[in-house]
Amino acid sequence: MQHTGLPIALLLLALMTGCATRSAVAPVGIERDGPLPNPPSDLAKVPDAAPRIEPVRSGGPNKPYEVQGERYEPITGDSPYADRGLASWYGRKFHGRPTASGEVYNMYAMTAAHPTLPIPSYARVRNPANGREVIVRINDRGPFHKGRIVDLSYTAALKLDLLRGVAPVEVRRITYAEIRAGTFQKPAGEPVFVPDTPPGAPQRETTSTVAGTGPSAWLQFGAFAKLDGAESLRQRIAEADLTLLPLLTIVREGGVHRLRAGPFPSADEARATAVRLRDESGVESTLVEKR
Repeated sequence: MQHTGLPIALLLLALMTGCATRSAVAPVGIERDGPLPNPPSDLAKVPDAAPRIEPVRSGGPNKPYEVQGERYEPITGDSPYADRGLASWYGRKFHGRPTASGEVYNMYAMTAAHPTLPIPSYARVRNPANGREVIVRINDRGPFHKGRIVDLSYTAALKLDLLRGVAPVEVRRITYAEIRAGTFQKPAGEPVFVPDTPPGAPQRETTSTVAGTGPSAWLQFGAFAKLDGAESLRQRIAEADLTLLPLLTIVREGGVHRLRAGPFPSADEARATAVRLRDESGVESTLVEKR
């Protein structure tokens, strides 16, 4: 979906209020805002966002704001939310740019923009046309177009089969109570995605599991006693090569947190990635093959 810049006065207002500066216009199709050249393989297998309880500030992107004459009052408590409306998506035009949360937008991650859900928070999005569901992390504001209720990342839209354009969806917030009880969870054994965190953000307790069957190749970047050590390296790797972000997972094993990337289609591809990453950022890794 294509997004154009807001008028200067509105842009300044949006920046002051912390809301996203994307205006929602009619989609122009995947050929105009689709993936970057050489996108990560198997994007349909990118795990959903892993809900966890994160602090929500009353200010910043969660304070009331106005866009195109419409006033929005973001939710700051643990209030349930459910709605039906149209979903759009945004891709390479905003890939690598800051979101309303301050995080860098990654079109290959499982995130979404919403006008009023807390930043950060989590929501389940369902495509009623095919029954597909995904869990996304809300980290941006938008869309600002009548009838639209959520703006999905490219990968989230791909998994829901919504890349052809605007389509009806159902959005339901995952509340803190559901997160504590674990009632949002999918069947055991399904991998989960650890959402990105900007420098200075609170530490996360969520971990990811490496799951799958058959031969596969992984890169292991290190083992850390504390989660923030693994996340700091994860951020460094993502800054060096943003396309690796969907492949990065943090696994807690035996009291340590291991940062891994994968699975890769072959050991040769994993080795090539390791060499490229080492040359570009100085990050060393170890090849791990699972058979």
